Amino acid sequence: MTEKHGSQVRTHDSIKRQPVLFLGHGSPMNAIQQNTFTRSLGDLGRTLGHPKAILCVSAHWMTKGTWVTRMPKPKTIHDFYGFPKPLFDVQYPASGSPEIADMIHGEIKDPEVRTDGTDWGLDHGTWSVLRHMYPKADVPVLQLSIDMSQGPEYHFQLGQKLRSFRDRGILIVGSGNIVHNLRQIDFSPSAKPFDWAIEFDEWTKNQLLLGACASLINQATAS
Repeated sequence: MTEKHGSQVRTHDSIKRQPVLFLGHGSPMNAIQQNTFTRSLGDLGRTLGHPKAILCVSAHWMTKGTWVTRMPKPKTIHDFYGFPKPLFDVQYPASGSPEIADMIHGEIKDPEVRTDGTDWGLDHGTWSVLRHMYPKADVPVLQLSIDMSQGPEYHFQLGQKLRSFRDRGILIVGSGNIVHNLRQIDFSPSAKPFDWAIEFDEWTKNQLLLGACASLINQATAS
């Protein structure tokens, strides 16, 4: 499959079914740093090849109702403070895809997925990882919001309805952190993780490997 971008023609590696990824993006500073984590993102992008588009569920877009970005040129959102200027200078000029947004809106009726053509864009949960995976910003990117009025079961069921888009060349990415406690974080690069954080991260991974979705939903609901 080929698609024309200006004077360039890109061949998409999108005939095959695309995976679902969860990327713990960590500190926003990872966006401008070269380290083991960011190099692994670059390796991942090269391994996956170029999908038709990327649908990213970022932990930083929390809304009432469920929304998907529809703008053809989403802006780069710097949704943080207290970091150095080079991080605020970063732009990730990936195109959007109104066509795919309309497709998601049209095919998923319950819950309704509304389209946002003006307000949001790409927050750092999205661009901080994608600029390492696809540094040329040459894959269209859409964001899907998290409905803060709904619980884990709602979002799990929505995920089930999004699965079919993987067969149409759309890479689905969840971006956030399994363990997130800014009141206790140590920003030192050599900081060791807390034992409780390691334990919960390992438990979560094991539940995913077992396919124990109900256990994960129940834990998230209890939290």
